[in-house]
Amino acid sequence: FGCSFLALLAGARAPVSAVRRWRVLGEAGPLCAYRTLDAGDPGRLCFRYTQPDFRCTSTSCRQVSSPGGQLTANILSNGSVLIQWTVAHEAPHDSTAPPKSLTPGQTGGFRLSCWWNGSYTQFECAGVHLGSSCRDYLLNELHTNVPYRLCVRPYALELTEACVEFSLAPGGMQDIVIAMTTVGGAICVMLVIICLLVAYITENIMNPTVPHPHRSHLHTHL
Repeated sequence: FGCSFLALLAGARAPVSAVRRWRVLGEAGPLCAYRTLDAGDPGRLCFRYTQPDFRCTSTSCRQVSSPGGQLTANILSNGSVLIQWTVAHEAPHDSTAPPKSLTPGQTGGFRLSCWWNGSYTQFECAGVHLGSSCRDYLLNELHTNVPYRLCVRPYALELTEACVEFSLAPGGMQDIVIAMTTVGGAICVMLVIICLLVAYITENIMNPTVPHPHRSHLHTHL
């Protein structure tokens, strides 16, 4: 939902430094704090509800996973992509131990990076800084028939990033639009050809302008 109300609420309950310093690896929670990183501007703090119970059904969704299985892209039929990830802890999890805290100046949470390939070059999407409680993120307004590469990496842990590659196929409505455009173009070409034929027939057969020479000769003798 909207960023402004929850950002004000978070700012009222916690100092700015506390909002910006997320824990390195907290437990997954119902709310995910994130910032969009675009052109050097960290953007405002936003929140969204996580979807831990989401399951990809074969009828409306297909999955692409990273080689290690830590990152999964759920490609939905409406053109959106819900990415989900897990983090392999370096040490056994101890429920009694407090969560690891950040050192001064250290950044916590996760970094989402994105690239897509154009006809001649590769473009980078706007990155996203996700809080430590985030385990999924929804991407909208992606290009169809374009190869994408998404990577997620914890900021403060020495772990390699997990990446997936996929492309979006045109949706059903887009297929209909493409088919209608193709048929419409073919009809226009046929109409142009018919108009040219009618003009040719009218000009050269129905209304001849040049009389035949032998007819003029016979008319003179008569």
